[in-house]
Amino acid sequence: MPMVETCTHLKGTEGEPGYVRLVSGFMFPQEDGDRSWIKERLVSMDPLSRSYVYRMEASNVGLDGSVNSLKLIEYDVGSTLVDWSFEISPVEGASEENLIDYLGYLYKSCINKIAGAIRSPGTF
Repeated sequence: MPMVETCTHLKGTEGEPGYVRLVSGFMFPQEDGDRSWIKERLVSMDPLSRSYVYRMEASNVGLDGSVNSLKLIEYDVGSTLVDWSFEISPVEGASEENLIDYLGYLYKSCINKIAGAIRSPGTF
């Protein structure tokens, strides 16, 4: 994700269910200007279907408990469809509509960064 500055291993083995990491950066602007952080747990990963599911266990951005799924689907010759979905329960005072709009922006930014890296190897 373009605005992630650090990704820290907390527990488990990367790529296996139960793996926990802490990501931080400026993904979600904070009123105090501090970095946002999210503790994520890998729920499932299937290399054959090119999919994974993770749960946001704790954060300072109001997404605790949300579940995110990512699946890559062959779309056409040389093309891949990214099916990225999420289930959220915004904390009190957070607008679900604003969260959905912002998450869409984040995911599109991430996908555009990946697409750019594919077009220009060595720049990612």
